[in-house]
Amino acid sequence: MQLTILGGGGFRVPLVYRALLADQERTISEVVLYDVDAGRLDAIRRVLAALGGGALPVRATTDLDEALTGAAFVFSAIRVGGLRGRVVDERVALAAGVLGQETVGAGGIAYGLRSVPESLRIADRVAALAPDAWLINFTNPAGLVTEAMSGLLGDRVIGICDSPTGLVDRVLKALRVTPDRVRIDYAGLNHLGWLYGVHDAAGRDLLPGLLADEPLLQTIEEGRLFGNLRELGAVPNEYLHYYYDPAGTLDAVRSAPQTRGAFLREQQERCYHEIAAREPLEAWRDAWREREATYMSENRSLTGAGEREQDESRPAGYEGVALAVMRALARDEPATLILDVRNRGTLSILDDDAVVEVPCRVDARGAAPLPVAPLPGHAVDLVRAVKATDRLILAAVATGSRDAAVRAMATHPLVGDPEIGARLVDAYRAELPELAYLT
Repeated sequence: MQLTILGGGGFRVPLVYRALLADQERTISEVVLYDVDAGRLDAIRRVLAALGGGALPVRATTDLDEALTGAAFVFSAIRVGGLRGRVVDERVALAAGVLGQETVGAGGIAYGLRSVPESLRIADRVAALAPDAWLINFTNPAGLVTEAMSGLLGDRVIGICDSPTGLVDRVLKALRVTPDRVRIDYAGLNHLGWLYGVHDAAGRDLLPGLLADEPLLQTIEEGRLFGNLRELGAVPNEYLHYYYDPAGTLDAVRSAPQTRGAFLREQQERCYHEIAAREPLEAWRDAWREREATYMSENRSLTGAGEREQDESRPAGYEGVALAVMRALARDEPATLILDVRNRGTLSILDDDAVVEVPCRVDARGAAPLPVAPLPGHAVDLVRAVKATDRLILAAVATGSRDAAVRAMATHPLVGDPEIGARLVDAYRAELPELAYLT
C-alpha cells in the first residue's frame, strides 16, 4: 500500500517513517513524499535513507497529482506560509496584546485562514485522483481543517493529534491500569479537550481518586501544569493552559527571548543546513531533541511543571497515532483511539457535522465515535465559542469576507473584541500574502 505524505519535506516526517519501519506487518509498502520546497524534500529524503537503509522504498516529488496517484493513504501535514507565517501569527497577536499560539487564539485563526483554502484544494484532488484513499489529517488547526475537508471527503478524512493520547497514557500509568481494562470519557475539540472519566469493568470512576491524591497527581505533566484539578473534576488537555491563565501566559511569552515560531524557524534553517553538511540522521536527531525539550517552555516555566517527558524507545507521538489508524483501517484490526471526526450526536451541544475530538472505534469501515458522558458544565461554553469561531473561519474562506474573519477573531474567547479583531485581520492581511483573498 502506498502512503503519500503531504508536507514531505517537513521536520517531523522522519518520526512517521520510523514508526512505519517499526511496523512488523509492513502495512505500508511505499512512501511518497510531496512538498513545494525541493530543497527540504531532498534533505528529508536523505534523513530517511540514513534511518531506514532502503528497507521501505521512498519516492519524492513536487507534483501533487503525481504524489496522490495510487495512494491508499494520504497523510496531510502541510504548513501554508511556512514558519515565516507562524512568526507573523505570533508577532502580530502579541503586538495587539493577545495570545497568538499557532493553533490557539488570534494566531490559530490566522493560521486557519491560510490552511483551509489549500486543504480544500488538496481534498478536491484526493477526491479526483484517489477517491478510495483515507486522508489522515495533521495539518493545523487540525479540527478545523478536518471539518473543512470532510465537506468534500466525508468520513474518509480523519484528524489526529497526539496530545489527548499522551494525556490518557499518563493518567492510566498513574492509576496503574491498562487501556483495555477501562473506558474513558474524553471529549472536546482539538487542543480543547478534557479527560473527565476513567471507568473500570465494574463501572467505578477511578479519576476522582487521582484528582484527590495531590502527590500522585504531581507525577503527571498536567498535574504540575494545572491547579485545582479536584475542583475541576477533570484533567485538561495541556493547551487549555492558554485559556485558564491567558494573562500569565501572555506575560511569559512576552518576556521570552523570542517566540516559539522564531525559535523553530532559526532552528530548522540551521538543521536543514547541517543535514547537508554532516551525517543527516545525527543532525536531524540533535534538532529534534532540542525541539522536544523546549515544547511549551513558557507555560512550563510559568507553572513550575518541569521538563517535558520523552520516550525515544517507541513511536509514541502523532506518528504512533497515525500508524495505529492506518493499521486498523488497512488490516481491519479494531482499535480504540481518540480522533477528530464528525460529531454524529456524540456531544449534544454541537450539531452532527461539527468535528469533535472523542474516543473512536476504528476498523476497515472507518472511525466511528463512541458514546461519552456529557461534557462537564465548565467546558460547554468554551467549546461552543471556539466551534463558533471555526464556523466563522469557514465562512470567511468560502466567501472571501474580511468581515467574517473579523467576527471570528471577536468571537474567540482569547480575543473577544471587534475592534482588536479588525486590527488583527488587517495586520495579518498586510503581512501574509496568503490572506489577500479577504476583502
